[in-house]
Amino acid sequence: MTHTIREKQKLLARVRRIKGQVEAIERALDSEVGCEAVMHLIAGARGAMTGLMSEVIEDHVRTHLVDAERHPGALNTEAVDELLDVIRTYVK
Repeated sequence: MTHTIREKQKLLARVRRIKGQVEAIERALDSEVGCEAVMHLIAGARGAMTGLMSEVIEDHVRTHLVDAERHPGALNTEAVDELLDVIRTYVK
């Protein structure tokens, strides 16, 4: 079972929150709210998407690429942590 299936409910909850944030952007634009407020809403939605992407990437790396049981020659834990730190920095 893949990590997206195992973590399905948690991931769907995040997606639903993001959906709510995007709908808030739509409402703000429709209501002709000022650009500063709209940019703030967009930044929040972007941060939420980045967080979701980071979580899926991290789970993917830990589950599919460096699982020592499935891949005996996989990277050690310290190397995995370093790789994920670089990825987190990149996706911010």
